[in-house]
Amino acid sequence: MELSCEAPAKINLYLAIKGKRADGFHDLETRMVKITLGDRLHLARRDFGITVQCPESDLPTGEGNLVYRAAKSFFAAMGTGGGVHIVLEKKVPIAAGLGGGSSDAAAVLRGLNTLYALPFSAGQLADLARPLGADVPFFVHECVAAWATGIGDEIHVDDISLSCWIVLVNPGFPVSTKWVYENFTLTTGGNPYILGRDFVHGNDACAGPGNLPLYNDLEAVTIGKYPEVGRIKDELLADGAHGALMSGSGPTVFGLFENEAQAQKSVARFAKRFGRNVFLARPLSIQAKH
Repeated sequence: MELSCEAPAKINLYLAIKGKRADGFHDLETRMVKITLGDRLHLARRDFGITVQCPESDLPTGEGNLVYRAAKSFFAAMGTGGGVHIVLEKKVPIAAGLGGGSSDAAAVLRGLNTLYALPFSAGQLADLARPLGADVPFFVHECVAAWATGIGDEIHVDDISLSCWIVLVNPGFPVSTKWVYENFTLTTGGNPYILGRDFVHGNDACAGPGNLPLYNDLEAVTIGKYPEVGRIKDELLADGAHGALMSGSGPTVFGLFENEAQAQKSVARFAKRFGRNVFLARPLSIQAKH
């Protein structure tokens, strides 16, 4: 009646804003890959009620926490009662562009589905995930990489195979996704949606390993207010990364390295400045093969 599950983070290899919708959200096209950095959750089935613990974290434990809301929506949809005690061990930085909160919510949905004998299909879980946040359907899905369209909630499985080392550097401050999207139009001026890149062309894209196009429309917005993000990107490239990019709305920047020794050296150098906010990871697909 208990289980533990991993909640992997993600990086965005590509993110293009295609336009603004009538509901105020943005249509986008993004390529996401799950990585080995992640949180860990422990779920224990209860007869009723939802309780959440977040050791060594100042995250809220009630409605303000996405894992709580995920559990609440699961039980509401199931309609037969039930409860859960959740212990969330955070490792992924908060508001970092790595999808940590969305992945935690998805892990709760999938974990509860297992604890309660699979009442929902994969499609039904995706429907439960969608109102919780744009990235949650990606994490609910079994895939390790995907293209996402719509507001990021329409998932198209991607068969990309990366075999690189990923250095992630978080400068230690949160960035509001809402603020970044609101300032996207202000920063770009005119009609910003002409910036939305066609993946096939990869205009102005930074080339990663194997000439993999790396691009993020939101990068300039975040760097405009937080120039440290741009400096980190430049330093990763100087350290030998074949490509570097801000993930999501930031502020975390990742560098893709083909050489493990170079990646380790970069981690050690950044750790002197940013301490525990520097991580070495691999694409989840590589880990899954071992």
